[in-house]
Amino acid sequence: MKSLSGQLTSTILATENDMETHKDIWSIQQSLAGRILVNDVPTGVEVCSSMVHGGPYPATSDARFTSVGTTAIKRWVRPVCYQGFPQQFLPDELKDDNPLKIWRLIDNEWVNN
Repeated sequence: MKSLSGQLTSTILATENDMETHKDIWSIQQSLAGRILVNDVPTGVEVCSSMVHGGPYPATSDARFTSVGTTAIKRWVRPVCYQGFPQQFLPDELKDDNPLKIWRLIDNEWVNN
């Protein structure tokens, strides 16, 4: 970590146990960045489908992903497939009647009903 140069922000993704075990990291973070985040992602841009911050290093360490815009979800989620589940056992977000009224892409059409 001593080889890292200064940054605008520094993000640490950790459990409370990780934070307790590795307290020495905080002093290092203070010398690296003006804004330190724990289990959060810095933003300063609009989250919209046209916003992407990717490309070759140093823009991102993996050109397939971005940490801004709507495609950023691919960087932070772990997809789970529910196959053959009865409706009552599905998360509300996946139920056919859409009780949360969220926007979903069904048959290539955006609907929220």
